[in-house]
Amino acid sequence: MNRLPEPTVKRRFSAVPGASLLRKITTGLLLTFSSLPFTQAEETPAPAVDPATSLPAAPSWLPPVTPMPEDNTTPVSNAAPADSAPAADAPQADTTPVNNSSSLSAPVAPVTDPTAAPAPVIPLVQPVTSNITVAEMGQPNGLTLSGGQLQSGILFTLPADEVVTNAHLSLALKISPALIARDTTLELMLNGQPLGNLPLNQSSNGGDVYDLDIPSAMVVSSNNLSFRVHDSNTMTCEKDQSDKYWVTILPTTSIGLEGQQLNIGRNLGNFPRPFFDGLQMQESKITMGFTSSMKPGDVSAAAMVSSYLGMLSDYRSVDFPVILNDLPDQNGILFGKPGDKIGSLTLPASNGASIQIIDNPINPVYKLLLVLGNDDNELRQAAYRLISGGMPNSVDHLDVAQQTIPASKPYDAPRWIDTSRPVTLGELAGKDQDSLISNGIYHDGIQVAFRAAPDLFMWDGHNIPVRIDYRFPTENWIDEDSSRLNVSINSNYLRSLTVNKVGLIENLWRRLGGDSRQERYTIQLAPYLIYGDNQLQFYFDIKPKKDAPCSILTSDNIKSRIDPKSFIDLSGSYHFAQLPNLSYFVGASYPYSKLADFSDTLMLLPQTPTADEIHTLLNLASRAGKATGVPVNHVQVAFGLKGDEQNNPLFDRDILAVTTLGDTPFNQQLLADSPFSINAGAMGVKTPTEVQRLVAWLTGDWYRQPVDADRYLSSTGAWRGFVSYRSRWSNDHVVVVATGTDDQQLLKIHNDLKSPKINANVRGDLAIITDENGIRSFSVGQQFPTGQMPWYMMVLWYASTHIVILSLIATLVSLVIGLSLFVVLRRHAAKRLGQK
Repeated sequence: MNRLPEPTVKRRFSAVPGASLLRKITTGLLLTFSSLPFTQAEETPAPAVDPATSLPAAPSWLPPVTPMPEDNTTPVSNAAPADSAPAADAPQADTTPVNNSSSLSAPVAPVTDPTAAPAPVIPLVQPVTSNITVAEMGQPNGLTLSGGQLQSGILFTLPADEVVTNAHLSLALKISPALIARDTTLELMLNGQPLGNLPLNQSSNGGDVYDLDIPSAMVVSSNNLSFRVHDSNTMTCEKDQSDKYWVTILPTTSIGLEGQQLNIGRNLGNFPRPFFDGLQMQESKITMGFTSSMKPGDVSAAAMVSSYLGMLSDYRSVDFPVILNDLPDQNGILFGKPGDKIGSLTLPASNGASIQIIDNPINPVYKLLLVLGNDDNELRQAAYRLISGGMPNSVDHLDVAQQTIPASKPYDAPRWIDTSRPVTLGELAGKDQDSLISNGIYHDGIQVAFRAAPDLFMWDGHNIPVRIDYRFPTENWIDEDSSRLNVSINSNYLRSLTVNKVGLIENLWRRLGGDSRQERYTIQLAPYLIYGDNQLQFYFDIKPKKDAPCSILTSDNIKSRIDPKSFIDLSGSYHFAQLPNLSYFVGASYPYSKLADFSDTLMLLPQTPTADEIHTLLNLASRAGKATGVPVNHVQVAFGLKGDEQNNPLFDRDILAVTTLGDTPFNQQLLADSPFSINAGAMGVKTPTEVQRLVAWLTGDWYRQPVDADRYLSSTGAWRGFVSYRSRWSNDHVVVVATGTDDQQLLKIHNDLKSPKINANVRGDLAIITDENGIRSFSVGQQFPTGQMPWYMMVLWYASTHIVILSLIATLVSLVIGLSLFVVLRRHAAKRLGQK
């Protein structure tokens, strides 16, 4: 498919009459107004500025609330619903800690540095701006209206503690020539209210960007931006014209928002807000702060919290910037011991593990969450209490009691599909059972997502059964011979299922009036099509007959269903893999996620880690929580290598290390006895010895690339990526090193792992990413098997993967048997002839 051109020119078109008036009504009254052709847009008046603060003045409907006349007008905002946070918390400016629980001890207020400059007086709201693109709304390829589906929409949400005061839409389009010739119009609506019409003619197809001011009162927490092409009544009757009439809302289309951040008060019950809001569609940045005397236990607690917030983020992106001995400008989470100092803030005293939320001394609109403990165990207890359940409401301080942190079992990650039994699609869909139903003829496909352990193994010739129970509409206007249910997985086509059973007898029975509907089929799925993150896709391709009425074609009252009792059965698979394999790591944090709480994992940093190295480690912990649905509650963090780790039980586990190539002494210790070397801040690959080459040849390991990898490393300047090898501390475990030539390169790994292209091309035990060449992967070292299979399958597996040794053994056995038979037969011949 040709790439659509980027829009270059901006034009302004106006909303329908009444929009300007609506923008001026501060109570948020939504008016119904009619649509007219686009004209020159009216300029939006600049927001009023408070001379005392030099900040935009809050609208009149923001707290404090002014008594309103009884005219049945109600303010509309994107504030949180009443059941998500107490309404009084948002507007109050009370700076006194709240504690309504008699079981909670009175908190000790944190102390700020008296020599520091006094904090400026800042109002209860703070200006914020954002720009949300259609790609960030879940449509990375844009939204196309075509054929009979000439109306569609996009959902987008906003954080509950932000109120929009100004909004505008930047619309970029690509229109088919046939649709331009019809001289139709595109109608825009927001939350069911019309915004205006745009003529779809030649002048609107040049890659231009059209700006439309949106009344701010129309933008709430959850929004539906919809588009409709007029003249749909005539176009829908022109069947099979979806490739002729179409208009694409390009992914660069965006909504720009200006608003105000509300002060939601110091309330632990709001957690994870204001640090993370599930309604935030763009990447969330959650700052983590540490003292200058930071210990590994502090980072362990931060990794637990990061993995939990990564678990909550799901498909969204989340980033964890790190600051050392300083306070964040906005919201942040601080870890340390009572009495420690972070910037101008001294952490309050505590008798044990505790959690406290305070106003940020730099700006009281933003909050700081303090996770405190006098030792590593108390810090872990405080972090676990924060992420293990709901926090009490209307309190800003909580003393944490000692409790047992449960441990994970192998492969018990709740986001991984169960391999002990068939799993129904209804279980995978969860509460959203309606997602298994398609409405109308023209509709989106049904998608069922599931995650699986990446080390699933099945012998060649064995397949995964996927039983599909489905139902087409029973209407006489459907062309049953042409209609199909198309099934695919991870964009790989599997099969087209027919409406009726196929066969001579079935066809004859149907013509005689019998029921020959095919409503069940079992697809045999090849094991290699299952990844760590998977998506089953179903599309009911319903073909109407030529005489089908237009009213039927546009009706949404037609249902096509996938039965929730349909299932996928992975019970015939085993957990077996060869490591190291970086594709498992980037896909599902494997092998660390085998025990989802990382109880068999050590996260390793240099002796004096930088903020960027900790930043990268926390992002990797977040990815693990997102992959498994379990926080890394038992992870251990260590700083540096002292040389006595050989008998240290902490190193008898899988190791995930983060470092830059500039720390040569640490890297030399880390890479000792591995296929990789480090010298003066440059990495290389060791040349295999003759014995190693012979062993590799005998074991069938013919595809190593040590020379190619070393040449590529020596010719590459700035890069980042991953290195993996068998642990020298434990032969049953693996080491993965996330590294880069410097801190700037190391930080780019976060964005790299958001790229599907890069993820798909990470493999082997060395992955190098550069800005110029993208991703290059190599296999350098020897792999080793891990997992469990029946003994007879292990024998067959070893025989199939060690074909040279098997051939030599077969030759040797044949030679021994042949010589033995020769001797026996020769003696027999001599005896028969009477010879000695």
